[in-house]
Amino acid sequence: MSLRLLVLNGPNLNLLGTREPEIYGDDTLADIEARCHALLQKIGGGHEVVFRQSNHEGELVTWIQQAIGAVDGIIINAGAYTHTSVAIHDALRAYQGKIFELHISNPHQREAFRHVSFVALAADAVIAGLGVAGYEHALESLLSALGEKT
Repeated sequence: MSLRLLVLNGPNLNLLGTREPEIYGDDTLADIEARCHALLQKIGGGHEVVFRQSNHEGELVTWIQQAIGAVDGIIINAGAYTHTSVAIHDALRAYQGKIFELHISNPHQREAFRHVSFVALAADAVIAGLGVAGYEHALESLLSALGEKT
């Protein structure tokens, strides 16, 4: 059974590769997306992953709502909205599939305001601090949680 997965990326993640490389590394979001597509091709099974990025909270909420009944699982790196957005939290609570929260860095090793996550309250799992490799790990883990062998 092929699965449809959605990877949502919040504000400033379009700047990966240039923004604070000492924290986020040198890989761009396009690099990460390409590796995730390659991973799915290697795994087989015809699984599909769609990557989206927005700096706008409402657009992220709309994409989550559109995912209801349309995708099997969501990986979300909500960026700064992780710590501020009740709207994203509420949209995720309406989604009935698996949700994995993702962070490139470990928010608990950073400023205190990053220790609170509205996304985590709606997520089935949280993956943090693995660098950009966390995306591939999240993809494999989400597939496993959905009953697929990786």
